[in-house]
Amino acid sequence: MADRFFPNVMPDFVSEMPTLSSTNLAEQEAGSDPLMKLLSMPYPSLSQQFKRVALDLNETIVKETWGVSGKPVHDFTLYSGALGTAFLLFRAYQITNDENDLKLCCRIVTACDSISLASGVVTLICGRAGVCALGAVAAKHVGDKWLLSHYLSQFKEIKLPSNLPDELLYGRVGFLWACLFLNKHIGEGTVPSLCMRAVADEIIQNGRALAKRQCPLMFEWYGEKYWGAAHGLAGIIHVLMDIKLKPDEVEDVKNTLKYMINNRFPTGNYPASEEDRRDVLVHWCHGAPGVALTLVKAAKVFGDSEFLKAAKDAAEVVWNRGLLKRVGICHGISGNAYVFLSLYQLTGNVEFLYKAKAFACFLLDRAHMLISRGEMHGGDSPYSMFEGIGGMAYLFLDMIEPSEAKFPAYEI
Repeated sequence: MADRFFPNVMPDFVSEMPTLSSTNLAEQEAGSDPLMKLLSMPYPSLSQQFKRVALDLNETIVKETWGVSGKPVHDFTLYSGALGTAFLLFRAYQITNDENDLKLCCRIVTACDSISLASGVVTLICGRAGVCALGAVAAKHVGDKWLLSHYLSQFKEIKLPSNLPDELLYGRVGFLWACLFLNKHIGEGTVPSLCMRAVADEIIQNGRALAKRQCPLMFEWYGEKYWGAAHGLAGIIHVLMDIKLKPDEVEDVKNTLKYMINNRFPTGNYPASEEDRRDVLVHWCHGAPGVALTLVKAAKVFGDSEFLKAAKDAAEVVWNRGLLKRVGICHGISGNAYVFLSLYQLTGNVEFLYKAKAFACFLLDRAHMLISRGEMHGGDSPYSMFEGIGGMAYLFLDMIEPSEAKFPAYEI
């Protein structure tokens, strides 16, 4: 099990050092551990370091995935392909207001547009909805009314197949999240609530039909009853909590989460599925990190202290076993850092901000070295958003203003 993660030998908390003169700082830094130096750095200085590295990574990712004048798009998805680069550029634009990033984002989305038509996938992270949703939002910011109208009309043409699963990456909630993204960035009612409610009705109906007595909602993907964020309960419930639910549906959601809490491992980690009871994975996609984000949201939405306590318990698992030997946000350190950011935003407890900073600083100090040595997996798609350094760059951008950070394409 330990071969999946690096032992976390970082202190549970390190106070920031006061700002020092350049002479004193040079004396103090001589011979010090670079990681400890980062952890004790005053946050305004550290955030600027995150910004510099993030923007440098942004340039590298664009060069490798898009080139100078554009490469043919083979993988259009936000998960592992060109749309992930566009999503990163949009986030960089939000931070810096550099219109070159926004314009390049639009060009990449345009290149993804036609190829996504034939994919048959309707979600934001892996399908057509992602192209249309990001395209519309980028078009609004660039002031192109024709392009905005084009993407919105194309989004309305998306049809959900009757045999669609309910999960996030390829299923109904992945489409529903795209609707929420549009309403947040374009305006409420861009996708009418009745349309979203119809999708939610089907999800809840399916969840109830497959449920067993102890758990009100249950879902399958390829025959497995998954629990995690990517394909299972945590991801589905996460999105459903952004929909106006009926009182009985609220109870089903809450009691499903309580079922998960009551059936977690003694370690505090969560199973990958009903069938797979191995206490192994501590990823956003499977295990405590994805469940923790959903529990934090439940604590915020329902005001239930049981969910907050369970989220903190899951965060402790992430702190101890979450320095994964992978860099990305789906099953890597970058994604696991968002557990602490989410708890920091809800509680205001600076110890959670420190832990997010610790994971990000570990990457800042060691990721490239560990990847080059073969001690850390850089991802099958090494420059991508969900598997590679694209997710790390996104995390570094979010660390500039941690109170505003959101797990990309998951937290709205």
